[in-house]
Parts: sequence; structure tokens; C-alpha cells
Amino acid sequence: MKSLIRLAAVALIFTLLSGCLYPKEMRKENQIASGEYVVLVQNAIDQYKAKTGVLPIKNSEETTPIYEKYPIDFKKLKGPYLSTVPANAFENGGTATYVLVDAETKPTVKMMDIPSFQQTVDLQKAVDDYKAKTGQLPKGQAIAQGFSTIDYAKLSRKPDEVQSMYSREIKLPFMLHDSGVVAIDYAPEIMRLIDKKQLQSKLDPKQDLRQLLVQESFYVPARSFPYFWHNGQPVPFTAP
Repeated sequence: MKSLIRLAAVALIFTLLSGCLYPKEMRKENQIASGEYVVLVQNAIDQYKAKTGVLPIKNSEETTPIYEKYPIDFKKLKGPYLSTVPANAFENGGTATYVLVDAETKPTVKMMDIPSFQQTVDLQKAVDDYKAKTGQLPKGQAIAQGFSTIDYAKLSRKPDEVQSMYSREIKLPFMLHDSGVVAIDYAPEIMRLIDKKQLQSKLDPKQDLRQLLVQESFYVPARSFPYFWHNGQPVPFTAP
């Protein structure tokens, strides 16, 4: 019975977004789980790709970070594939940017959290301003080769962190690369997931551990560096 109810609910949601009902009848963001939006957009992506042979994505620079490189172009999907943009999407005033991962092999729909992204951009500006004035970076303690915490006192700011999109009880700190790039430190979340699934003995030293977060959730790690398993912990590396 529960399975039938769930299937009926998913069918109703598909109807709302596939064009059988008008956009104004679509439920608000807090009434439909983000994951269900992802399922519906994935369906639209698959149909578009099957019909056109290409992906409905916006252009990006070659140097764009991998998890930001393939933003979905909803203008290409609206109409025959999707009646309206999901309520939680940036294009509809929401807090998520819809992106594709594994675009060249198995295009998969994920989301990127805009508030986390924007917090990083704001902090980056403060770091850039400090470097322009002093010729130095506001480095704190070293946390890995080429990475350090941020000395917020030098920026005349309170310590900052972002709400994790992977577990609501965790807040993630920022870190600073020697190049001056500010990023979110996802090590606490990666370690939590590794411990939870007891993956320590199964990890490939050459594997980018961010993939674990992507596989286990609907969100990509915004503003991040690659992480690799080294000496029993996830360690950030320098290739953005």
C-alpha cells in the first residue's frame, strides 16, 4: 500500500511539471522534496538528449571547475520536456543551480547550493581586497600542503562557515589555497561519509573523494578542490 501511495504521488508531481497542469498550479518549493525535482528534470534531460543528440546546457569556459561546468539551460527544456522550471531553481527565484555531472558518459542531474556559492564569492572578495592592500594572503594555520585556514582577524571579520547540504548538523569551514583561491572545506563531510559506510579499506588513493558526496546526495560540492585519501584522512589537493 505504501508503495502504491508513493507511486501515485510521484505520478502527480510528474503531471504538475510535464505540462498537464498549468505552471501556476505547481506546488511550492517546500511542498515537494528537492530530490523529486531532480527526478523530473532528469527525465526531461533524457528525453531531450534522445531526441536531439545533445545536452541542454549553457556554455562554460574550459577552466570552469568540474561541478560548475555543465549548468542546465531550462530555456531548452521548457515546453515539450518540462512545463515550468522547478520552484527551487535559481531561474525561478530558488536557491539551487541545476547542473550535470558525468556529462560525457552518463549525464546525471544534480544541484549546487547558491547560498554556499555566494558566501564563498563574498569571502573571496574580502581576501582579494586584503591582498591588494597588503600584498599578502590572510593565512591562518596550515591544514594541508598548499592550504591553510583563514585568519579572519586580518580581514576584520568574524569566522565564517557554511551550512552543509549533506547533513544539517554540520557546518563547513572555509580554507585558503596558496594561489589566493577561497574554497569550502568538505573534509568533515567526506570523513563522516567514509566512517558511516566504513570505506577506509576500499578507497582508491587516486580517487577524488568528492565523488562520494555526489553519489550519496542530490548536491555537488560547490566551490571545492579535489580530495584524496592520504594517511587515513581526506586531504585537499591543488588542482581545482
